[in-house]
Amino acid sequence: MSGSDDTLREVYRAERLPVLQNRMFASAEAARGCVRGDVVLAQSAETGLVFNRAFRPELVEYDADYQNEQGLSTAFARHLDAVLDVMRRHFSGASLLEVGCGKGLFLERLLAAGFDVTGLDPTYEGTNPRVIRKFFTPEVGIRAEGIVLRHVLEHVPDPVAFLAGLREANGGSGTIYIEVPCLDWIADHHAWFDIFYEHVNYFRRVDFERMFGTVHEAGHSFAGQYLYVVADLATLRPPRRPADDVFSLPAGFLSAIDESRARLRANGGTAARAIWGGASKGVIFALLMERAGVRIDTVIDINPAKQGRYLAATGLRVQSPDEAMAHLPAGADVFVMNSNYRDEIEALTAHRFNCVTIERGN
Repeated sequence: MSGSDDTLREVYRAERLPVLQNRMFASAEAARGCVRGDVVLAQSAETGLVFNRAFRPELVEYDADYQNEQGLSTAFARHLDAVLDVMRRHFSGASLLEVGCGKGLFLERLLAAGFDVTGLDPTYEGTNPRVIRKFFTPEVGIRAEGIVLRHVLEHVPDPVAFLAGLREANGGSGTIYIEVPCLDWIADHHAWFDIFYEHVNYFRRVDFERMFGTVHEAGHSFAGQYLYVVADLATLRPPRRPADDVFSLPAGFLSAIDESRARLRANGGTAARAIWGGASKGVIFALLMERAGVRIDTVIDINPAKQGRYLAATGLRVQSPDEAMAHLPAGADVFVMNSNYRDEIEALTAHRFNCVTIERGN
């Protein structure tokens, strides 16, 4: 996405963040030496869209060390079940194409639910013949009545042009399901840890209502953290910002950093500063805490692909729940990076720790 200086208004700035916060490293040294970039969120005076004007796509290179699997969580599985309900309402009996299907987790759920779906993703590592390891272009030669686009559009430098390309490749028509993180939730919950380099775009519901002439359904999911829309792809149009749409983050948006720092400092010594979640939120939380003068001691994650490896920027080693519980004292504060997983974590640890959520409003 482009725009001249006089058409862009800066909203937020964070410098030298890891370019791929979900990339895992074999050593602390390699993790601390990760590629970094700046985040300068700006709102376009023309479209109203909010995006990182400092984004450099050439820095983003996905490989086998990139780990963003959430399917191991029962809480996330419930979210995917809710998405399936939306799919049944709007795509029952339709041929589907999931663009950017990743490791194929949702595609497998669609197949199990009886949907006729094909996946497209050049980074797919599985063996399902329903997945084609390519980007979606007209040359692929596949069209479908419905297109599924989950957590893809936030990564694309020009989202409207990308959607226009999908429309062209799909013969100018189709119904599309889009799911992205919700910028309004980030603002309302002072979720500074949810802003990172890999996400170029930050969407609100109103953005999609301006982007499509026909929206069949729109709403929020995953306790409001995600925004979804079902729309007629043929009605895609360039969004236009009304004069009264001036997006800003709330006053005190970063004040929670000081609050978290104070609580972590009060925890005292070694192995008492723990976070649960070695994914995007945890990477940014740990990095900004370190910059605020407090270094995290323990990072916990249930994903075996992350365990024993190191987080980007801070070089913190990820531990399994069993490893962490062997040394964390009972009653210790464990900062939970996503409140959606709090009940699950408390049950897994038999309520041994004091689970602290980090977003406002919880």
